[in-house]
Amino acid sequence: MQSIPLTAVPSQTFNAVLGGQNCTLNIYTLSTGLFMDVLISGIAVISGVLCLNRVRIVRDAYLGFIGDLAFTDTQGANDPDYTGLGTRYVLLYLEASDL
Repeated sequence: MQSIPLTAVPSQTFNAVLGGQNCTLNIYTLSTGLFMDVLISGIAVISGVLCLNRVRIVRDAYLGFIGDLAFTDTQGANDPDYTGLGTRYVLLYLEASDL
């Protein structure tokens, strides 16, 4: 398991190598919550996923993503919002062996 550093801003896009995959993660806020897109080498794996506390983002191996991603609330059981990203709400990369 690996923690991915985030900034407490409403929208952010960054690149990371996760499980040997060149990933782009888009995290953004809409009126209904925090959402995420996951791309590998510029190709969308999954888009518009609502980020919930301790719920995996990708979920299905057939999508071709090795491992998974999930947010966790370090101070309770709330769903993440941008104001606590990087402190209260931590994004975790779960390796295939963690699943």
